[in-house]
Amino acid sequence: MSVKQLQPIGDFPPTGLFRRLFAAGYDLLLLLAALMVATLIYLSVHIWISGEAAAHAEAEQGAYVGDPILTLVVVLITIGFYSWFWTKKGQSLGMQAWRIRLQQPDGRSISGRQALVRLAVAQLSWLCGGLGFLWQLWDRESRTWHDIASDTRLVTLPKGTFKD
Repeated sequence: MSVKQLQPIGDFPPTGLFRRLFAAGYDLLLLLAALMVATLIYLSVHIWISGEAAAHAEAEQGAYVGDPILTLVVVLITIGFYSWFWTKKGQSLGMQAWRIRLQQPDGRSISGRQALVRLAVAQLSWLCGGLGFLWQLWDRESRTWHDIASDTRLVTLPKGTFKD
């Protein structure tokens, strides 16, 4: 997908830590709902193929814990969820609710590569106890590790930006 100039155009302030985290929490709830539906579909197909008794026996033995196919489905849905929202218009649903936009420093939408780098480094930020997010408190431009690695910025849009 090619990058495009995002609307509205302007020099918007960087997004603060709490607003970032609240939007991430909102998105996490939406992502978990999508993952629950995907898991339900996956298990339903598995039960349909192997039969209810066999599937129940496998579940009792813990066969679905760490299932490589289900793990792949979860990873692909997670990547797809964020990549699609971020590259399409720079906002996931949680970001829209909190008036946050993800963009390149010049205000254009991000590329698919930037979305993948951002998502991967954001996971590392969480795995380091959130240090990658806290980094914004010391960075002169209020950037997190994933902002720096992907050369992207989160900006806060003004109130009433999308009202007609």
